[in-house]
Amino acid sequence: MANTGTSEMLLATFNFAVEVDSVTVAFFKEASGLTEEVEVIEHQVVNATGQQITQKIAGHRSTGEITLKKSMDGNTYLSDWFKEVTDGKFDSYRRNGSIVMYDPQNTEVARWNFINGWPKSWSASDLDAGADDIATEEIVITHEGMERA
Repeated sequence: MANTGTSEMLLATFNFAVEVDSVTVAFFKEASGLTEEVEVIEHQVVNATGQQITQKIAGHRSTGEITLKKSMDGNTYLSDWFKEVTDGKFDSYRRNGSIVMYDPQNTEVARWNFINGWPKSWSASDLDAGADDIATEEIVITHEGMERA
């Protein structure tokens, strides 16, 4: 591995937020789907010695869907955003955003930007009067591309 001249630091996953259109909309307790993958295309070729070999080349790039979970509070941004989708407001529901990770001093240490994202699902936790759990909400954001900034 090449030395980039920067100091290495382990990143904790306990403090992160979601920004949509450059505005912090919420802090979350869980995030998943920060993944990228490249399809492998196998191509049969004949090498210089006449042998048939399988050459593997990079194909279509794809990214995962982002799943976010947070404690429910008075903030309705996520459910309102999902309602825009279900109401068919095509001109406004696609948005750019970021998942931003912070260190214990609340300094940004990592960022993943997504492009043209929109919520494909929203859900709330089960409600149980006999439990003392905190209610949570979950949103799944599909998007057209993501990169670590």
